Amino acid sequence: MNPFAYERATDPADAVARHGGDPDVAYVDGGSNLLDHLKLGIRTPSRLVDVGHLGLDEITPTQDGGLRIGTNVRNSDLAAHPAIRRDHPLVARALLAGASGQLRHQASTGGNLLQRTRCVYFQDLTTPCNKREPGTGCSADHDEARTRENAVLGTSEHCVAVHPGDLAVALRALDAVVVVRGTGGERRVPIGELHRLPGDRPDLDTTLEHGDLITAVELAPPTPGAVATYVKVRDRASYAFALVSVAAELVTDGETISHLRLAWGGVAHAPWRPTGVETALVGGPVDTDAVLAACEEELGQARTWPGNAFKVPLLARTTAHAIEQLATRPAGAAA
Repeated sequence: MNPFAYERATDPADAVARHGGDPDVAYVDGGSNLLDHLKLGIRTPSRLVDVGHLGLDEITPTQDGGLRIGTNVRNSDLAAHPAIRRDHPLVARALLAGASGQLRHQASTGGNLLQRTRCVYFQDLTTPCNKREPGTGCSADHDEARTRENAVLGTSEHCVAVHPGDLAVALRALDAVVVVRGTGGERRVPIGELHRLPGDRPDLDTTLEHGDLITAVELAPPTPGAVATYVKVRDRASYAFALVSVAAELVTDGETISHLRLAWGGVAHAPWRPTGVETALVGGPVDTDAVLAACEEELGQARTWPGNAFKVPLLARTTAHAIEQLATRPAGAAA
């Protein structure tokens, strides 16, 4: 592993100042994803700035009745927090579907949102990868490649990798806001504007500037009468990334859907918000055929390979299952 210097920041302003936007510097908190990349040689920073001791490890109510989650809050603590389980069970369910108990104890809220793809070609330095080295090509974009994990939505000729996280999918469904500290001060970024589709710059995972620091995530007040779930389909029951996942929040007035938020994981370079499905279903009954038809319309833009064509029907059926499951659950059911 490449040698590097280590510094510990004391507060957000100190962290940003120590980083300074230097392309050869990286932040580290829980660090499980970054340390993998250091060992593999994907990242070779000369200096790490530790942001795990900034004191941003609390979950506090906001004035409007929402919640503010500090960037240093561990995934295990966030999933178990009474206010999260009561008001935003979707977040708890998504976190508990991710990784292992040991990694959830280590992973932080801010770091979780910034984890990079687990595409096998991105992690293999012997193969071309536009995300790792722009302009070298995409080794996953042909039928003879390992395409099982490829994205099916929002891909480009430059990259077909997927965002690997679960928390970001749940937060996308809830329209969370990410609080960011940079050299110009603090700003708030809607979660839907945080992650990027690959386009012609797949090396950029987010819209953040190098040196920006996530300091918190803010959730709006809970939706009255809502029930929510996170359904993750994977190859094994734990420590596996999603083939497809569905975050869903639903309100019905008996038989009619009056409120629906959805987000899809495992299928794009960023958590995917199927707004067309939401629009098509709100105001109508909870009907499996209607859900499948709406998903088919949304997935009409999907691009598949022989190894991952199964994702399209699987995603539609998983979405229908999630909505059917919620329609029979009483409001306020615990996560």
